[in-house]
Amino acid sequence: MDPTQTGPIALAERRLHWLDARQRVLAQNMANLDTPGYRPSDLRPFAETLARTGSGLARTNAAHAGGGRASDVRADRQLVERTPDGNGVSLEDQALKVADTDTAHALALSLHRRFLTMFRTALGRTG
Repeated sequence: MDPTQTGPIALAERRLHWLDARQRVLAQNMANLDTPGYRPSDLRPFAETLARTGSGLARTNAAHAGGGRASDVRADRQLVERTPDGNGVSLEDQALKVADTDTAHALALSLHRRFLTMFRTALGRTG
């Protein structure tokens, strides 16, 4: 059995792929900050993406907290204002989303590394 194909390691890898895709979408939004009529996009939330595919870890308790593809990209519905040229990108909102994505990426990467280290330790490998 390959531990990287199931359970928490596979989930962390899917999360990392989703975060990578989200970072690309947010970078595209920021690159189009001055494009007239541009509407920002974002990915569907990761929990929603996971639920739609029916994969990942099973939720065994309702109190527990719940990779992005092009089909997961959607218009950002939280627009509150637009510039006179119709552009709906807010640099502050995009910067906050990029920072959140970076924090989530660091967490997912740390969890991935820790689980791999745990498996290596269990197998008697230290390198």
